[in-house]
This record gives sequence, C-alpha cells and structure tokens, in this order.
Amino acid sequence: MNVKPLGNRVLLKVKLQEEKSTGGIYIPPTAQEKTQEGVVVAIGESDEITVKVNDTVIYDKYAGTQIKLSGEEHLIVKIDDVIAVLK
Repeated sequence: MNVKPLGNRVLLKVKLQEEKSTGGIYIPPTAQEKTQEGVVVAIGESDEITVKVNDTVIYDKYAGTQIKLSGEEHLIVKIDDVIAVLK
C-alpha cells in the first residue's frame, strides 16, 4: 500500500528501540519505551515542510496518528510536531 500525506503532514517509519540494554540485558517489548525517532518516508505538498525523505527526525511524544504498513509501525504527523533533524 502506498500512502501520501496531505498538506503539512509527513509519514514517518518509527525507529524501534534496542532489545538489549548497554549491559547486555534483554528488555521485553512490554517494558520498552517508545522512541521518538523516525525516518521520513513521504511528505505532503506544503511549502512549510523543511524535511526530506530519508531524514531521521525526532518528534513530539504524543504526536500523530499510528498506522501499520506491511506489518511495520508508521506515524503520520504534522510538520509542527517534528522538533529536530538528526545528522
């Protein structure tokens, strides 16, 4: 399925947190915190959008609408909820 965000929204593929701690301890999925990092998959057609496809970004904790595409978690967020680009 192909999803194209509308207006000033972007589609992010949510980055999953590591399953092991730095000390090598396994963290079960129920105890893992959600990351606030994602990779831009698609962008809307607004002039306000300053990110590009494949940029890794940080977004607000409670932002967006979660969807599953091909079994992977994605998030549609407004560009105002994207707070930083990681380089």
